[in-house]
Amino acid sequence: MRLLGGTGTASRKHGWVTTRRHVRRSGGVVQTYASVRFRPCIDIHKGKVKQIVGSTLTDDDDGVSSASRASDDGQQKEGVVLETNFESEKPAEYYADLYKKDGLTGGHIIMLGADAGSKSQAFGALEAYPGGMQIGGGVTTENARMYLDAGASHVIVTSFVFRDGALDRDRLSALVDLVGKERIVLDLSCRRKEDGLYYVVTDRWQKWSDLVLNEENLADLAQSCDEFLVHGVDVEGKKLGIDDDLVELLGRFSPVPVTYAGGASSLEDLDRVASKGQGRVDITVGSALDIFGGTLKYDDVVAWHASHHHTEENQSTYGDMQPDGTILYRF
Repeated sequence: MRLLGGTGTASRKHGWVTTRRHVRRSGGVVQTYASVRFRPCIDIHKGKVKQIVGSTLTDDDDGVSSASRASDDGQQKEGVVLETNFESEKPAEYYADLYKKDGLTGGHIIMLGADAGSKSQAFGALEAYPGGMQIGGGVTTENARMYLDAGASHVIVTSFVFRDGALDRDRLSALVDLVGKERIVLDLSCRRKEDGLYYVVTDRWQKWSDLVLNEENLADLAQSCDEFLVHGVDVEGKKLGIDDDLVELLGRFSPVPVTYAGGASSLEDLDRVASKGQGRVDITVGSALDIFGGTLKYDDVVAWHASHHHTEENQSTYGDMQPDGTILYRF
């Protein structure tokens, strides 16, 4: 069966063809429309589910780093104090089970450290929701397959494929050869410099790279991954509102599914992402949610997510509508 027309992507997963975005009706094919998904998250630090202002996270476990991170002018900033917005008493698997019950797919688990407690929490979440979440944090060619075998739908990578401020294409190619591009999410979290351009930052957002987010680079990197994850580091964790310019850039130029994270604190912010991103940018909300100590009701966000999936019919002769807004077609 052919998928006729449309501007979306289609990929094969476990005997099915998955498609999002526009698909024109022909015979039994259901027409789908551009839709925005809420992508849930589980951030784990020192064995606890937390919400941390990511730009304050460094390599020192005591919270004040003797290391440095990138400042606004591209220089390095010393003595950064860790800012924690929320620390949960519930395990990571609790949140994974919650997302599973609500039919939320494509969310991410991020390990903010390589300690045994954080890894244990991450594996618990993957076991609770196999195939439902992506995982990132220290992913390399040495462990990527292990996380996928444990139930991750994708591995999320940044620092491993950047060295000395530049993209390491050999490492990226090795990862693609190992697990396939369809199981890779590239984390292109970025900050804006005085020249007005967005540059990818790596190593817990402490180091600038020379990679600019633009049409050419996004098109190039899309050949080596299934999705992008992009934190707007300047607003992430601060509940200051979204980075409009960054969302617009992603909506305009990303040729693969992309998730934006950073600054959203209201349903109006989610609507803004849907609008500024032209219906092509998904959204993650962390610290603002009531399940993470914020004021934005998780149930309201789940309802918002459900309302942003539109189809002519729920089913067709060939495919079934899924909770995440995709239609699966047997082949």
